[in-house]
Amino acid sequence: MPQGPSLAPAYSFLRACRSEPISETPIWIMRQAGRYLPEYRAIREKHSFLEVCRTPELCAEVTAQPIERFGFDAAILFSDILIPLIAMGVPIEFDPGPKIGTRIARRSDIAALEWSGPSSVAHVRPVVKAVKDRLHGRVPLIGFAGAPFTLASYLIDANGSKDLMLTRSFLSRDTEGFAELLDLLATATIDYLKEQIAAGVDAVMLFDTQAGWLPPAEFTRSAAAPAERILREIPKSTPTIYFALASSNGQLDAMRAIRADVIGLDYRVSLSQARAILGGSRSVQGNLDPAVLLGPPEQVVTRAEAVLRENGGRPGFIFNLGHGIYPETPVENVELLVSTVKRHRNSAGGVL
Repeated sequence: MPQGPSLAPAYSFLRACRSEPISETPIWIMRQAGRYLPEYRAIREKHSFLEVCRTPELCAEVTAQPIERFGFDAAILFSDILIPLIAMGVPIEFDPGPKIGTRIARRSDIAALEWSGPSSVAHVRPVVKAVKDRLHGRVPLIGFAGAPFTLASYLIDANGSKDLMLTRSFLSRDTEGFAELLDLLATATIDYLKEQIAAGVDAVMLFDTQAGWLPPAEFTRSAAAPAERILREIPKSTPTIYFALASSNGQLDAMRAIRADVIGLDYRVSLSQARAILGGSRSVQGNLDPAVLLGPPEQVVTRAEAVLRENGGRPGFIFNLGHGIYPETPVENVELLVSTVKRHRNSAGGVL
């Protein structure tokens, strides 16, 4: 029988997702399993990126590496947001970043995308089960997917412009065609996340890392609306996180309509201002600049403490970076970051 989400009230991460009062500040970081870790690089010397993603034992080992080294409060499934696109027949290679073989240039190209429902991504079930077995209940497991707008941008811009010129042009000249593409990608993402939940992930996260290129009104229509459609389909018992690299007040205001339990914050956003815009009851995650971890140790401590102070001990806070960790990051700085956050308490004693 497929497992349901193994929600455990003792997990500080899950309690923070629900904005419950807790004494400690949970911490995990985006891309916490990856190229900055020597043990990950050792595995990649022998196995391709996709082989690691798809092989249950390898994925379990890599997902658990940062938990075993640093003691993070949550694990995130080692994978990539583009995996469902491969299931749609899109040729993609990782060397080391994604190289997309074909692109969507016009509405008629959408017909080439094939989606046969949950069976297209059923391979994720044994992978999640192996990861859960490896974690052995030490921490909750986060599943994830790319949000429709971000997936669409990869399909349209492929390996092209950095400012999504082709994507924004497509959206401008063929609004209906773009909406058709978003609808297909939303359907695929719902199936993909439900497969992960059925296999046992404890929370799910939507990554919308390209949505920041949209002005607020278009962000609402083309990023927030399809993300909201997906999140409506997720069982209420499974906490949800939405993360967009989007820093304007208008974009943050648009996120208020997204029914995610947690909003992940870009490192360019003021945490306190974001809380004011999103509403006091919404949990937030973030938002240390990942570049800080490339600097001297004293700056890691100073800047981490500044983020903690800005949150001010309020419930519903998960410490993270405001984007993924850089491959060049010294492991020692990650250790220092984790120890700094774990020394912090949200109780009457206040901040550090």
